[in-house]
Formats: sequence, C-alpha cells, structure tokens
Amino acid sequence: MQCPVARGLDHVGEWWSMLILRDAFYGLSRFDDFQTSLGIAPNILSRRLATLVEAGMLERHRYSVRPVRYEYLLTERGRDFRPVLLSMMAWGNRHFAPEGQALELIDKQSGQVVEPVLVDRLSGEPITPERHEVRPGPAASERMRARIAFRHSRAQARQALSDTKPPESLP
Repeated sequence: MQCPVARGLDHVGEWWSMLILRDAFYGLSRFDDFQTSLGIAPNILSRRLATLVEAGMLERHRYSVRPVRYEYLLTERGRDFRPVLLSMMAWGNRHFAPEGQALELIDKQSGQVVEPVLVDRLSGEPITPERHEVRPGPAASERMRARIAFRHSRAQARQALSDTKPPESLP
C-alpha cells in the first residue's frame, strides 16, 4: 500500500513491537531486560526483535563473545517513533484511564505535567482539521489520488448539508 499509515503499521502495528520500542526509549536494550519488563515469551520476543531490526527501527550489536549476546539499540528511524508513542500515551490517558493516569509526561526542568500536541514545525501552530488537510504528494499513485478525492468530496458534501439551515416553520 502507498498509504504511509498502512506502511508504518506494517512495521510497528503489532502491539508487542510498540511495547519493545517503548522499553527501548526507557533505556532497555538487552533481550533478558525486554523479557523481564514485558513478560513476553522468548520465541515471540525473538521474532519481534528480528522484525524491528529488519524494519530499521533497532540495530543489533554484540556486547559479549562468551556467551554470544546482543543488545538492541534504537536507530534514527526508531528514535523518530517517540512522538507517536507519546501521542498514544496521551490519547490512552485521555480516553481509556477511568481510574486516572498511570503515566504522566513531565518537563524535567519545571516538573510540570505536559500534554503532547502535534504542531507544524515551521509555524509552531497546532495541526487542526479546520486549518490543515491531507493531499496527494508527488509520488501518489492514481489510486491514492482517487481515494483522497473521494474522501474530500464526501467531506464537502457533509459540510454543505450541515451548513444549510432548516426551513423556518410557518406561524
């Protein structure tokens, strides 16, 4: 698929993969540490680590010869996934934590709780549906262009219907 969401999910959409990446952001890098933290079966962990290495999210480095042992370090691609995880954490806290937040993101200097938002790098303005929309990029296939045109036409039709005022009732 050409969709970047689908492509991204193809590499990290399995939930164990995201939890491994989360733990890597906390500084874990060794097989045993991931296994202890996650309570994951060794065979599943091996497959997930291999997939993340193949996807370029982690790099495997030998840290011991006898016995041969490897650690798994985040690559630049893997480090770029951090805002996605922080956004998921904020979303999960907002919508799926009726007992309260189990994790908070804080500013290390002020100690204040912060809430991640998606902003445009150039303007610093929050990304909102009112101001921003997705459009086909230069490499978009005809199918991708058609899909986006369809979505836009449906959204415009819904907007037109909601903008029309109901007829005034007769006295």
